[in-house]
Amino acid sequence: MSTPVDAEQAWKDLQRIRVPQERVYDEIERCASGGPGATYTTAATMWAFLACTGLDLPRWGVWLAVAAYVALLSVLAVIYSRRSRVRLHHSRYNWRMSATFVAGAVVTGGTTLLSGRLVESLEPTVAGLIRATITTAAFLLFIGPATRWATGSLRGHGERATRGGAGR
Repeated sequence: MSTPVDAEQAWKDLQRIRVPQERVYDEIERCASGGPGATYTTAATMWAFLACTGLDLPRWGVWLAVAAYVALLSVLAVIYSRRSRVRLHHSRYNWRMSATFVAGAVVTGGTTLLSGRLVESLEPTVAGLIRATITTAAFLLFIGPATRWATGSLRGHGERATRGGAGR
């Protein structure tokens, strides 16, 4: 005993369900990074930290700079995580987001080390400023495409789950 299905009504029902789902994905992509303000604030904080550590500081000065940097990044993380209007379950985060975080750390750390080696023959103040600028530029060039790649995968995740049943 099967119930007759009106194809046009079924299509309208599907669209009624998909439109809010697409809006949720659009909101996730918009709020994923906190906007350009979060990126530029993080980059400016990184630049200031690297410029300070490029100076010839005593050991306590280096530890003070590290503590201030970690505290400021923590405050930024709290501020921008509270601004996000969309709260997702942790299972929505996939391997691409983890890979982006690890790749960003490798690119930023590698750039810091490589640029430090290239400018070590210069005066410490100038070398620190050059190293900070190069590393911050690499961070800014990496973060945009990487974030779009990682958050763009969330849109396809829901479609796979509805088609395949289990998602992955």
